[in-house]
Amino acid sequence: MKLNIQNETSRLRVVVLGTAESCGPTPKVEDCYDPKSIQHVLAGTYPREEDMILEMEAVANVFKKYNVTVFRPDVLKDCNQIFSRDIAFVIDDKVFKANILPDRDKEIEAIRYVWNKIDRKNRIILPEECHVEGGDVMPWNDYIFIGTYTGEDYPDIITARTNIHAVHAIKDMFPYKKVKAFELRKSNTNPKENALHLDCCFQPIGKNKAIIHKNGFLIESEYEWLINFFGKDNVFEITKDEMYEMYSNVFSISEDVIISEKNFTRLNNWLRKQGFTVEEVPYAEIGKQEGLLRCTTMPLTRD
Repeated sequence: MKLNIQNETSRLRVVVLGTAESCGPTPKVEDCYDPKSIQHVLAGTYPREEDMILEMEAVANVFKKYNVTVFRPDVLKDCNQIFSRDIAFVIDDKVFKANILPDRDKEIEAIRYVWNKIDRKNRIILPEECHVEGGDVMPWNDYIFIGTYTGEDYPDIITARTNIHAVHAIKDMFPYKKVKAFELRKSNTNPKENALHLDCCFQPIGKNKAIIHKNGFLIESEYEWLINFFGKDNVFEITKDEMYEMYSNVFSISEDVIISEKNFTRLNNWLRKQGFTVEEVPYAEIGKQEGLLRCTTMPLTRD
């Protein structure tokens, strides 16, 4: 299989979509990886498997409509395999195995059949000290945007997923790209003060537009850099509540077509005014785990 991912919005041809089948019982608080999941466990509102299966099938149907080839993970019993972007990502013609939380290594095995279709020289496993998840990595033509956290308390922050070692390793692998890292705001306890990944507070769309949440960035000048890069008139700024609902975590099928959550009324109206076709799907239950459309999809090939 030939991989090709140069950016977030070129026409999608091949993608891995996670699965909610056999995702296991409601976790205990101590087994949760993020503050939003903890919040829903404590409130008794953690999403049910049957509801999440329906939501993911709605996305699968949109992919079918646009003739996208879709791979799904092998189903592992009682294992949450919804967020395929966490476990691997593609830059150019190379697929990277994410160095993720140790408990989640078996999720990689569930897409081994996809991994094995790729030329061996293009399968990359970074050194052990490089922590990285796909939600923090965004190829954008000449650039690679990466979300990171370099605070001294990094080892204690369960929501810090990509470290500076990974940033440097990716920079070394792509000397012809400009790698731009962004310090993200992290919280183990408050989901409204936590950007779990870069795509939880920012995402490029179309040819020159972006969705962004200022408070997701720890350093204001890095947020300002993005505003200047895209141009203020091309940026849709989201509120803290909208970031919590995952407004920036949409998914582009092409420069003109975006899959978005059906309740994102303010965003979806703006997108249509900008000329986008918006494919609305129900995804609010999956959103309770602090991930949404980009998190559940891992593109392999775009035109």
